[in-house]
Amino acid sequence: MNDRDFSVLDYLTMPIHREGWPFVALFAAVAALLALLWAPLGWLGLLATLWCAFFFRDPDRVTPIADDLVISPADGTVCFAGIAPAPPELGLGDEERVKISVFMSVFNVHVNRMPVDGVVEHIAYSPGRFLNASLDKASEENERMGLRLRLADGRGLGVVQVAGLVARRIKCDAREGDSFRAGERYGLIRFGSRVDVWLPQGVAAQVVIGQTMIAGETVLAQLTGDASARAGEVR
Repeated sequence: MNDRDFSVLDYLTMPIHREGWPFVALFAAVAALLALLWAPLGWLGLLATLWCAFFFRDPDRVTPIADDLVISPADGTVCFAGIAPAPPELGLGDEERVKISVFMSVFNVHVNRMPVDGVVEHIAYSPGRFLNASLDKASEENERMGLRLRLADGRGLGVVQVAGLVARRIKCDAREGDSFRAGERYGLIRFGSRVDVWLPQGVAAQVVIGQTMIAGETVLAQLTGDASARAGEVR
């Protein structure tokens, strides 16, 4: 057994993000009222409360430390990895660049983490629709909160929180001028959504569609060197 072994007790006692406590308390209060009305309803309310706590869990992550790595900002599944124009509100220019999208289901951890070391140069909120976040057009049509990060070498990288079909609240704790390290928490999206990463020009994706991501741990790309885009297959 090593320090990374994970027990059931560890899972049950996992920290809950501060944004989740009001919801957990509300679910618990409703469960108590239901129990007073009819005991079986109370048990259903308890299950709903446990699910709410599960949704807002906020585990620590072990982030690889290297200046040239781009780390996944979200748990979930890669639903897009290819070339696309960056959102105009980010101010990253008109040239197309590699975009990686990570879709979070209601079962994933929803705390978002910074993909790189950098300074928040610009923040842009865009109102919009609440389409299924796994659709490609969600990046353009859904409500979103975008950050343009300035790397140490002056290049720009974009990271965008996108609301989804069920998600109705994007929480972003970053402010313009803030400095972050890769893997640090900066926000969350409630109840299913996605996060898009727009890599600097000339940087290739090191993940493929369908691959499972762990926020703060999985490497999306390498900023230096001449690494080419990866391929993958189900095995």
